[in-house]
Amino acid sequence: MYAVADIERLIAPSLDSLGYRLVRVKLSGGHRPVLQVMVERAEAEGLSAGVGVDDCVEVSRMLAALLDVEDPIHGSYTLEVSSPGIDRPLVRKRDFERFAGFDAKLETRRPFDGRRRFKGRLIGVFGESVRVELDGGAVDLPLSEIAQAKLMLSDALIAAAHRETKGNQAS
Repeated sequence: MYAVADIERLIAPSLDSLGYRLVRVKLSGGHRPVLQVMVERAEAEGLSAGVGVDDCVEVSRMLAALLDVEDPIHGSYTLEVSSPGIDRPLVRKRDFERFAGFDAKLETRRPFDGRRRFKGRLIGVFGESVRVELDGGAVDLPLSEIAQAKLMLSDALIAAAHRETKGNQAS
C-alpha cells in the first residue's frame, strides 16, 4: 500500500496537465477506505478555488483511470474529489502566505507553550514558521510541526469571498 505522499507524487503531474493544483490527499476509513482528493484551479488566487461539479467529474474520471492502472490502494476504496471550500485546509507554505490576514485553527504535532491547538489571525510566514496573532500576542509555529490547519469561517472570510465573487463577475 502506498503512503499518502506517494499518492500525491503519483497524481500531481496528471492534475497539473489538466490545469489543477493538488490541495490535499487524505486516506481514511477502515474496511472500505476513502481517498479524498482536494483540487483547485492552477491559476486560483485569493479565496476562490475555481472548481465546480464538472471539474470534479473530470478530475475524478482521470484519477480513477490512473489509480486503476497504478493500484496504490489494495482492495476496494471510494474516491472523492472536491474543492477545498471557503474554510479550506491549509497544507503548504504557500497556503499560509496566501491566506495571511484571515483567522485559522491550527494543531501542532507537539505542544508549544503548553498547548497544541491554536486559533488566531494568520500574520504570515517568516522563514520556516507561521506567525499567528493570538489574544495574548503572536506565536511562531514551525511549519514542520503543524499537523493540521484550516481557515475558520468568519464574517471577514465570507465578506472577502463575496467581494472576490463580485469582482470576478464584473470582469
